[in-house]
Amino acid sequence: MPSTLVHVALAGLLAAALLPDDYFDRRAVLLILAVAVVPDLDVFFGSVIRGAHRSLGHNLLLPGLAAALLAVDLRVRPRSTVRRVLGAGGGWTAAVAIVGFVVAGVGLDYVVNGANLLWPVHDQFYTANGRAILSNQRGFVQTFVDLSPEPPSDGGSSGGGGGSQPKTTDNTHYSTGVDPTAGSEPKDVERVFPLVRSGWQLLVVVAGATVVSAKLWLTGGE
Repeated sequence: MPSTLVHVALAGLLAAALLPDDYFDRRAVLLILAVAVVPDLDVFFGSVIRGAHRSLGHNLLLPGLAAALLAVDLRVRPRSTVRRVLGAGGGWTAAVAIVGFVVAGVGLDYVVNGANLLWPVHDQFYTANGRAILSNQRGFVQTFVDLSPEPPSDGGSSGGGGGSQPKTTDNTHYSTGVDPTAGSEPKDVERVFPLVRSGWQLLVVVAGATVVSAKLWLTGGE
């Protein structure tokens, strides 16, 4: 799974791409990076809420609510609290922070090994698992969305290829350094806190650090 470092690096790339130069400074970038880390904080609630990691913070309801509140603050209220606290570019910064939450915080885990996107309204983990190709014989082929017709009902009988059980908070646990296994662990359990797990993750981290540093230097963002 992507480490927090990879989430932060992707959020930095989004900040560099989406923030106007006039608003791109160290404070705005740090805020966007911090918000991208928020989804992973749900790991600390695993002992209180079963299956909290990848559910409590990794859903689309939180950023949806945040976007609605931001819209009200910027367009309805006579004086924006966001602009008063963050300055003239506060609206831009807050909007990019929400994008970072969705794409870098939640989306990256969703496409790698799953997130409970609609929790607590609907308890099921989803993963963007598939491929898309162009073939000179088969044309465009994609496996992200199953468009095949539903198989005929077998009247509720068990057995056969009826599909696997959906992943929910009751039967799913993601191992982390904070919570390596479901339930209690022995005192000598190994706790692994990954930095990068693959070449593509290292590439994202290096690219994020390089692009953010370069843009701060070019724009004079302090």
